[in-house]
Amino acid sequence: MTKWTLQEPRDFGWEMKPKESAKTSFNILPNDSFELNIEHDPIKNVTPQMLDWWFRNIGGEMEYQGKVYPRYLVWHPIDHIHWELAKPSPDGTAGEGSEFHIVEALGANMEWLIDSTEHVEKLNETGIRLVLRTMGHEVFRLEHWFDPHPEGTLYRSRMQVGVEDTFGSLIFQPLIRPFIFTEEMGYAWLKHNVEEVGNFEFFLPELYEREVLARSQQARVSQG
Repeated sequence: MTKWTLQEPRDFGWEMKPKESAKTSFNILPNDSFELNIEHDPIKNVTPQMLDWWFRNIGGEMEYQGKVYPRYLVWHPIDHIHWELAKPSPDGTAGEGSEFHIVEALGANMEWLIDSTEHVEKLNETGIRLVLRTMGHEVFRLEHWFDPHPEGTLYRSRMQVGVEDTFGSLIFQPLIRPFIFTEEMGYAWLKHNVEEVGNFEFFLPELYEREVLARSQQARVSQG
């Protein structure tokens, strides 16, 4: 049972990128951990600086196509349900040291619901890393790398679900993981992540222009 329900799809007129637009792989590591890798199609007109800003400012609302939405619901207009800053970083922001509460239904399938609170271990212009620990063991790691590209950004992703030690092979992988993240969910996540990363092209340049560049210019004008 869950308190979450799938949101009504937001029809923005996008044609989301297919999984085949990226290079993806799903590997089973020696102790049965899942390893998922994606090399995304270059994100056009989106810089690493924009991505760093996005993950630090993913909360709140934005205006898009004449309506106001939570930013997280714009990022993936079908699968995303909820995002909140569960714990701020030491400086009070959504930066390194904070915790993100993420709720999404992969493939809009509530049987593939992810409801997870993850620690932000790294966040800067080179990428973001999220980790989850259970019983003192790191059982989940998701890292995205942002590299400058002539068209915008080359975005690479790696997720590992499971831990390559005795705890993982005897307890987490066989007894816990089947209830929270199945192999079917792994393949659904590959498609979901290709879509949401590709969606940055549709809204982030405009949002960054409005929220960062335009406000910075206004501040300079007011000061000078």
